[in-house]
Amino acid sequence: MDNARKRELLKGLVAGLCAERGFELPRAEDVDELWTAFRALVNTRPPISASDEWLAMQDELLQGMIAEAGVSSVDDAAPSTYDPRLHLWRGDITTLAVDAIVNAANSQMLGCWVPSHHCIDNAIHTFTGVQLRIECARIMEAQGYEEPTGMAKITPAYNLPSKHVIHTVGPIANGEPTDLHHKQLASCYRSCLDLAAENGLASIAFCCISTGVFGFPQKKAAELAVNTVRKWLNENDLDMTVVFNVFVGEDEHIYRELLGI
Repeated sequence: MDNARKRELLKGLVAGLCAERGFELPRAEDVDELWTAFRALVNTRPPISASDEWLAMQDELLQGMIAEAGVSSVDDAAPSTYDPRLHLWRGDITTLAVDAIVNAANSQMLGCWVPSHHCIDNAIHTFTGVQLRIECARIMEAQGYEEPTGMAKITPAYNLPSKHVIHTVGPIANGEPTDLHHKQLASCYRSCLDLAAENGLASIAFCCISTGVFGFPQKKAAELAVNTVRKWLNENDLDMTVVFNVFVGEDEHIYRELLGI
């Protein structure tokens, strides 16, 4: 997507977002400034409907930006030498084409509301589109209570190259996980795999659940993730492809050792 089209789409999208909330239109012409404004506005946008025209512009923009970033698939992930069902891939999970990617959500399940925050929840909601927050709000309203730690919900992925997003709430360990935190984190992985199996999915990509601001130590979390996934696959006798997605070098090193890559 060339910059001229991107600027045109962003100007229309930002204008629409400002108009629906009574905000003053920012004086931005540069693509980067317009993107910052757009992202901040959608990150803080309540789960309300949008016009078909606005959604069409949003979808064109997001799909174009994802294509521009480059889409990867399971074939780009490195297989484990111990278990060919397990793979490792380092990169932006919003550009990964699998049946489902896993989002590390909070108990409200509505995404991150901090403008342009660098968490996976924010990235997934930004590039999926405003449809995701609307769908999550519908699910949570029907449920009638916050999502318990260790459980999961599945939604469409809308503008992402994956088919679905599975949202799970990890434990808040603050650097010192208890036995309960270990059980809850294991439950996150099992709940996501259960949903994937129930929906007939053949591949799923896990982020490093709870290792960010939730403070679960990275190595302990990775060990638990690999052991829980392998046990679940063996117990359910499924040939599902599981990708462990990492974004930083430390996590990549940990998983390479665990998977024998």
